[in-house]
Amino acid sequence: MTQVTSQEIALFRSQLADDPVAMEALDLIEDCEGDLEDAAMTLAIKAGQEPEQANAEWLDALAKKWRAVICESEFREELLNSSILEMMAHLKTMPTFPKILATPVLIYVLKQGVNNFCEPLDGIKLGVGSGE
Repeated sequence: MTQVTSQEIALFRSQLADDPVAMEALDLIEDCEGDLEDAAMTLAIKAGQEPEQANAEWLDALAKKWRAVICESEFREELLNSSILEMMAHLKTMPTFPKILATPVLIYVLKQGVNNFCEPLDGIKLGVGSGE
């Protein structure tokens, strides 16, 4: 289970105060006592998705599905500074990304560690094993 503290929720609220969808997601995370996977599953069902995996596996799979987008270098620095504002806006421009899930997915990435989460792609981009 990925636990989000009340301090972290407060930080995200301050960043996303102008985003009613994000605020709804944060309210639900708070209602779920900080259980990020539980909140994400509830939001997914609300968005018409039908997750068929355990909560933790499902959120992880969704985040990994969007890893190439989330780990784009132009947004990486902001994420490393625990700010999700620009990435939220970017995800909302993607018609296939479930908007209501942007907040829990990005919080999940921050909780995993941005560099840790993006590491599999970094190996591809840097040409690991090519002798460089």
